[in-house]
Amino acid sequence: MLLDGKVAVVTGAGPGLGRTLAGLLSEEGARVVVAARTAASIDVNGGQLFT
Repeated sequence: MLLDGKVAVVTGAGPGLGRTLAGLLSEEGARVVVAARTAASIDVNGGQLFT
């Protein structure tokens, strides 16, 4: 994978573009750290990104 061994930090990872970007980075092998305005959006989206 293109990003194996890399770490990506995505701010604004709630619903929308940030969430999509975090998913794409994860699919390419990066370990992804996400941040959003509310913990609830991270809890919901985190389960969708990393399952």
